[in-house]
Amino acid sequence: MIIDMHVHPIFFEGICEDEKTLKFREDQFGIFKQSPYPFDEIFAEMDYGKIDKAVLLPEDLTTVSGGCVVTNEEVQKTVATHPDRFIGFASVDPHRKDALDVLDYAFGELKLSGLKLNPSKQKFYPQDERLKAIYQKCIAYNKPIVFHAGMSWEPDAPAKYSQPIHFDEVAASFPELRMCLSHFGWPWVRETMMLLIKYPNVYTDTSMLYLDSPETFFEYIFQREMDRYTMDRNFGSQVMFGSNTPRFRAFKLKEALETVPMRSATREKIMGTNALRFLGLEE
Repeated sequence: MIIDMHVHPIFFEGICEDEKTLKFREDQFGIFKQSPYPFDEIFAEMDYGKIDKAVLLPEDLTTVSGGCVVTNEEVQKTVATHPDRFIGFASVDPHRKDALDVLDYAFGELKLSGLKLNPSKQKFYPQDERLKAIYQKCIAYNKPIVFHAGMSWEPDAPAKYSQPIHFDEVAASFPELRMCLSHFGWPWVRETMMLLIKYPNVYTDTSMLYLDSPETFFEYIFQREMDRYTMDRNFGSQVMFGSNTPRFRAFKLKEALETVPMRSATREKIMGTNALRFLGLEE
């Protein structure tokens, strides 16, 4: 099974009817050259890339920007329409006074599969004391967290909050918490590598901001930042395929990843097996 761990459903059919909401999404996410598209188109692209499932990530910006890029309810609605293709995550603005109630509803009632947090856009440091109750809530429900890590293209999203080193204390304090530092923490790739070495509960994904072509960029990251055998010998069980759709096309990143030399067993883990374990769905 191939799972795309990093998809933003901001233009998905069925949750784009309101023009004001759509404009808010475009402004907050920083993407303006796309428009809503139907499920037939979404699935055609997934099928072309031989991608079986996509993890849908919302973003709650209630206190910092006055709304949500995509709500937890919209994710649940989308997943309920096509449960064979989508896995839904929740989001919560950590500054909300009702943050824990939001998570209880998202995990208990909406049955969402994990939590997405963006320190840069939501403006918090991961080791902030206020986040501890959120981490404990995720552990209680056995839900993983996908963190934005590294640079963000979203407007008004300072990278300082998401530098991978800030997750060191969190990983150490909460070893039961499965956490993904998205985008390989680019440009701090080696900090992310350090955390992967130290902590088996830390994962990352391949949804990196590529320069030039994705093939050239992946060659640099996986064979120069690392050496030829690093993935096979060290990180094969902690890296997951992710595209950052709609900012990037999933099939293009998947094709680029397929050019990176690695064992077939390692590639199989990256494309899906690691995601199943991260999501708690591994048999």
